[in-house]
Amino acid sequence: MRDFYEILSVSKDATAGDIKKAYRRLAMEHHPDRNAGDKDAEEKFKEASNAYKVLSDDEQRARYDQYGHAGLGRGGGGGFQGFQGTDDIFSAFGDLFGDFFGGRGRGGPRRGADLQVALELSFADAVHGCTKEVELSRQIKCKGCSGSGAAPGSEAKGCGQCKGSGQVVHSQGFFMIQATCPACQGAGRVISEKCEECEGAGTESELSKITVSVPAGVDRGQTLRLANKGEESGSGGPPGHLYVVLDIKEDDRWIREGENVLAEVSISYLQACLGGEIEVPSLEDECTAMETLEIKPGTQPGDHIVRRGKGIAVVGSRGHGDMVYQFTVEIPTKLSSKERELLKSLAAESGVSVGNGKRGLFGRRKN
Repeated sequence: MRDFYEILSVSKDATAGDIKKAYRRLAMEHHPDRNAGDKDAEEKFKEASNAYKVLSDDEQRARYDQYGHAGLGRGGGGGFQGFQGTDDIFSAFGDLFGDFFGGRGRGGPRRGADLQVALELSFADAVHGCTKEVELSRQIKCKGCSGSGAAPGSEAKGCGQCKGSGQVVHSQGFFMIQATCPACQGAGRVISEKCEECEGAGTESELSKITVSVPAGVDRGQTLRLANKGEESGSGGPPGHLYVVLDIKEDDRWIREGENVLAEVSISYLQACLGGEIEVPSLEDECTAMETLEIKPGTQPGDHIVRRGKGIAVVGSRGHGDMVYQFTVEIPTKLSSKERELLKSLAAESGVSVGNGKRGLFGRRKN
């Protein structure tokens, strides 16, 4: 049997919050509603739930830390009995799943399934924020039966097995287990005459366009949650949520590090020696603006100028990161005769020994 800490990918000194967060991540990844028919995902879901059941209980965790799996049979609590099926898990953690999945809470109509979609943004879109439209196929209430699942002229009746609660209780050893009613699948009602359009499901597929408001400062891999924009429920429950995973295109002009931005600025060796001014790109005007940057005489390769607060916005805050301009010095590979003579004169005046500025036989590059 695998170590519970290993299953949740947390350390043995993990806090209760760390354990809960790790379990939510695994449960969301392997949840049966998102992996229909996948037995491997179902086993991983049960494995993570068993681990969480122990590590979220201070007393059981203490025994497990001291004695391992063998310690779960000690004490007067009747020992540890793992979840045998997903219905047991939903019964035990119904409130937890209700916030994250299209769930199977404790009785009542089931929430619609959550959906996930990818959205690619330009660098400027991510920096300044934007409004985009995503297209996806999702389940909506059937127009033929208004989501009831029953044929016109008929109606759904309360489930006789669970008395409309959607849950049944059965004994398992010394425990009473509450589980989803197998007769109505938790809906609390049964349909005698199904709607022909949706075959009793209460929902139908539709290609939908959803408007997404992207805040300024988002980064690659972040996820936006659009509440109630997922699939609609066919049992009268609330809709699921839509999760929009962001992918940001790179821009060759900048290197992003969180809210800070680095831009490499190439200057000539003459500008490095004598100073001057140069036009550089900025993030203003949707990343199309230019600003003037002063170069100090004697600037060295790697020197940089920092523009405080001119970087990317911090999401959910008024703050901004910094813009950093770092200099690289361009050394010419070819010189005119006049340039060569001027540089040789300068070298002579400075007492520096130099060559004639021409490549020898072995210094020539191959084409």
